[in-house]
Amino acid sequence: MLNQTPLNSFRTAVQAGELLITAEVAPPKGGDPTQMVKMAQTLKGRVHAINITDGSRAVLRMCSVVASAILVQQGIEPICQIACRDRNRIGLQADLMGAHAIGIRNILALTGDPVKAGDHVDAKSVFDLESVRLLQLVCKMNHGFDCNDQPLSDGATDLFIGAAVDPQSPSWSGLQRRFDRKLEAGAQFFQSQLITDFERLEKFMDQIAAGSGKPILAGIFLLKSAKNAQFINRCVPGVNIPQHIIDRLAQAKDPLEEGMKIAAEQVQMARQLCQGVHMMAVKREDLIAQILDLAGIPPLTNHSLPFQPVVGR
Repeated sequence: MLNQTPLNSFRTAVQAGELLITAEVAPPKGGDPTQMVKMAQTLKGRVHAINITDGSRAVLRMCSVVASAILVQQGIEPICQIACRDRNRIGLQADLMGAHAIGIRNILALTGDPVKAGDHVDAKSVFDLESVRLLQLVCKMNHGFDCNDQPLSDGATDLFIGAAVDPQSPSWSGLQRRFDRKLEAGAQFFQSQLITDFERLEKFMDQIAAGSGKPILAGIFLLKSAKNAQFINRCVPGVNIPQHIIDRLAQAKDPLEEGMKIAAEQVQMARQLCQGVHMMAVKREDLIAQILDLAGIPPLTNHSLPFQPVVGR
């Protein structure tokens, strides 16, 4: 495993200015990764890389580094999410060095969801660092130093680091400040939270992200039903599914099929505004390829699409 060849197609696609497609797959809750691998395999040739979550919503799942390593063994390129909630700086650095050693190259640096949102509400949070300081730490490690500026005597890491962004944040000045800090800390790409307000995304792209030179991937979420959308509004902080989308799902003869159409429409809107999309289809990752087909996005193996923003939007 130490000789595992790193997978770098995502970094290459970023640098080539291609339209970027990523998707999210959750690690298993248990010791059997079969279902995770099965879902990830449905995405081969359709996405540049697959995000493996790290305790998303503070719900217990397999370690993201190990789950990502399993995908590397399958020839599937992961973006390994690393959150600060559960590890101090020693643990974070140890996991990052381990990730590099087993061929993981893409890291998404996150602060992490609060423990109270999850299924172990009595657990103790760490938060020794937060996402900006974690980005700075990865940059140091890529230059051959630990967080105390001591040399990494057995070699620097080579990690392509990204960050999360929420263009629908209610605080515009806070969004600007946080985005700028992550840029300065070394973020090479940004994946957004679930997007439903595309006018807000356009404003973000024009007024904040413009000139950054870093790709933004808009978060596109498959809503399976009106009930599913209502659950997300109720349980996921900072997300607001508009009532007209909920009504459309409620009135559909086949809500899942309608949800796929909505997601495809959103992919088409997003690709006019930013360099890519990040697809989320919880427990139905096998439908992502069909959504991309509906949106007119061909398989990557057949054709790599250049990013072509709308001029004068």
